[in-house]
Amino acid sequence: MRATLNIPDELLSEVQKLSGEKSKTKAIVIAMEEFIRQKKVKELLALRGKIRIDYDWQKEEELELKAQAEREKLLGQ
Repeated sequence: MRATLNIPDELLSEVQKLSGEKSKTKAIVIAMEEFIRQKKVKELLALRGKIRIDYDWQKEEELELKAQAEREKLLGQ
């Protein structure tokens, strides 16, 4: 998508410098992706202690190993 933006030169130069990108577009895309990533991480961290997940990974692994053994048995026939 094309857009016309008024971005301060100093800010754009700093983003290019920190991202290591020579292209203004790539530098801005990297900055936007990083901003989104940080916001999502912050939202996830805010959920710490608020969600209880009852997940028995050991039982799940055991079931997967059994299923794998059965698949191998069927393929071997």
